[in-house]
Amino acid sequence: MSIDGTWNVTLQTPMGAQTGTLTFATDGEVLTGSMSGPQGAIDIENGVVGDGVYTWTVNMTSPMPMTIESSATVEGDSISGESKLGPFGSASFKGERA
Repeated sequence: MSIDGTWNVTLQTPMGAQTGTLTFATDGEVLTGSMSGPQGAIDIENGVVGDGVYTWTVNMTSPMPMTIESSATVEGDSISGESKLGPFGSASFKGERA
């Protein structure tokens, strides 16, 4: 199943659950899109379409500078994955197609 489209997700961070929206588009093996949440929208970078796995990074500036490295899989209208939160370890996320 394609990751293209908009997803409502919940990230289980060390500071509690954080909700947001992920929007993706694929072009061959290139993944583009954005992450939106309480701090606004940020474009994803280094997006790659793998063999059933999608990876990308986000360079956050607020509330503190941090690079988030994420990977996800899609099954039907569900998305799940993990994000490395810089010095704060890793957090899992799940969501549904909007």
